[in-house]
Amino acid sequence: MQLFITSLNSGSNGNCYYIGNETEAVLVDAGISCRETERRMVRLGLSMEKVKAIFISHEHSDHIRGLDVLSRKYQLPVYITPKTLRYSRLNLATELVQHFTAYESVQVGALTITGFPKFHDASDPHSFVIGNGHTNVGVFTDIGSCCTHVEKQFRQCHAIFLEANYDDDMLANGYYPAHLKKRISGKRGHLSNQQALDLFNLHKPGFMRLVLLSHLSRDNNDPQLVQELFSRHAAGAEIVVASRYNETPVYVVSAFPGDELPETVCFPAEKVKPKRNSKTRIKEPNPLQLALDF
Repeated sequence: MQLFITSLNSGSNGNCYYIGNETEAVLVDAGISCRETERRMVRLGLSMEKVKAIFISHEHSDHIRGLDVLSRKYQLPVYITPKTLRYSRLNLATELVQHFTAYESVQVGALTITGFPKFHDASDPHSFVIGNGHTNVGVFTDIGSCCTHVEKQFRQCHAIFLEANYDDDMLANGYYPAHLKKRISGKRGHLSNQQALDLFNLHKPGFMRLVLLSHLSRDNNDPQLVQELFSRHAAGAEIVVASRYNETPVYVVSAFPGDELPETVCFPAEKVKPKRNSKTRIKEPNPLQLALDF
């Protein structure tokens, strides 16, 4: 019934989330290089041998940058909608491509993965809920505005990767051009801190124990600000900010009543300091080019 989860990276420089049980796991998105994915998995004590599939939310480069190499090297099936594949312009091995449709669950060992539609500026964007028995973890990022699909699935989750991309004032007063500000804050852009908090306050189930705030903007948000904002409304949930430079710790999430949730089960990744001059540092995109992938 347990699920082990971590954010390997979260931000416009690359997104990749690991969700698994004791025998198998999946990645949601592969936006960092194969080599960096491997390094972060090793630091966390995780094995690529347990990863059985990759699920792709949409075609923006910060979600697929490492996909081709990673899937070919480990012969991992890639679950992707036909439209997303077409617009991604990836040259994936045909035998590795598996299509999925909204609300048709995919079984990967004991894991059940369900995609559902959302608002985002992409061809066919989906978010995911990954279940293991009665335990559910959601990946809710790259969402411009909440809809009934998002709200309904949110209420099923014991833990969640929840986008909190920007602070309204920081975006409004920042240096981004007006057209980019409009896209980011629009119906098909990203969730602001306040929008994410509203979703959390209105639809958080009583059994949700862990929130990993994800996809924070480098220029239009502040980790401490959003941590403090959510902590005031946590209502028993652990609040963690997923980094754009490091992996998070691995957390174990279980639906069994009485469990101490969440529990860190590996060496905390935040103690691995980001080396800003390291060759392994993920290149930051030019914010003025983010009209394509935010």
